[in-house]
Amino acid sequence: MSRAIAKTGTVRAAGAMSGTSLDGVDVAVLETDGCTITRFGPSSYRAYSDAERAVIAAALGQWSGDAVEAAARVVDAAHFEALEPYRDVDLMGFHGQTLAHAPRTHGTLQAGDGALLADRLSVPVVWDFRTADVELGGEGAPLAPFFHHACARYIGEAAPVAFLNLGGVGNLTWVDPAVTAPDAASALLAFDTGPANAPVNDLMQARLGLAYDADGAVARRGTVEMGALELFLAEPYFARMPPKSLDRNDFAEMVALVNELSDADAAATLTAMCAAGVAEAMQHCPVPPARLLVTGGGRHNPVLMQMLRVSLECPVLPVEAVGLDGDMLEAQAFAFLAVRVARGMSTSCARTTGVAAAVGGGMISIPSAE
Repeated sequence: MSRAIAKTGTVRAAGAMSGTSLDGVDVAVLETDGCTITRFGPSSYRAYSDAERAVIAAALGQWSGDAVEAAARVVDAAHFEALEPYRDVDLMGFHGQTLAHAPRTHGTLQAGDGALLADRLSVPVVWDFRTADVELGGEGAPLAPFFHHACARYIGEAAPVAFLNLGGVGNLTWVDPAVTAPDAASALLAFDTGPANAPVNDLMQARLGLAYDADGAVARRGTVEMGALELFLAEPYFARMPPKSLDRNDFAEMVALVNELSDADAAATLTAMCAAGVAEAMQHCPVPPARLLVTGGGRHNPVLMQMLRVSLECPVLPVEAVGLDGDMLEAQAFAFLAVRVARGMSTSCARTTGVAAAVGGGMISIPSAE
């Protein structure tokens, strides 16, 4: 028989995240009541094969058609495989794979069928987290800030702190942990900082057949082209006030700016663009954060981390320095958000996505009765 979702108390939720870097599926278990974090549970990673990644990449920027359907099949199959070992949880949060994101014109599209997964896994699945926010005028991203707020309180932060996620796109969350409710007006400010790993990854794949610039080895040998960096920072996006969000390929012209550069100089320049976008973003913080905690794949790039430390006034640390798991924070976030959705709580607000009022996104799919 289908499984009911408890409306009070702590529950075990598994979150699954497949980000814009197109590397694979992260799964993490979290125990929470939707407000506070009780305990972090097990986690795992299921990489996309080259063939799977190619199918998904072929659908990026598209809203419908055969390529989108093919990508959705890959996403569903990979997530079933990744989530199958976690059937003992109370519910699952399934983000899906973002293929297109244009909240001001078309909306947002995450490939993947949560109802199908619920039936196949016999576990309630919360999914389609972003659509409701966009339909009510929000950017639909970023969605991790409410979880970042819970993390700041979990680790005992007293002063305002900022979380920086460096995935395919960068996003920043400024948190005042002294404010109890994440949807309170002064608790959060969140927005996308600009491109992060995606342009460098695409450059490595196109020129060297590599998935990414491991340890910043290629960028370390190069010199930043300052003219290209200045053109990048002249983009109108940086003049917009937050909240604001980006699609993975919104800055595709960045690659054109480095077309004539050597591999090393191109990698160094694209990496510097990521850091410069973050430096611009930090100026929007209501008060300077006590420290910047970095999550996502970009924190493994020592060249990028050093660029951030040089350009910012506050300490820059990987989230592991405060006992969090930077590889799984996004997956944990969607476990946390799944519980909030199941309990009718908000998942975004004006200061995180620009939505007019605090809103709870997400659909809940209960497994069909056996």
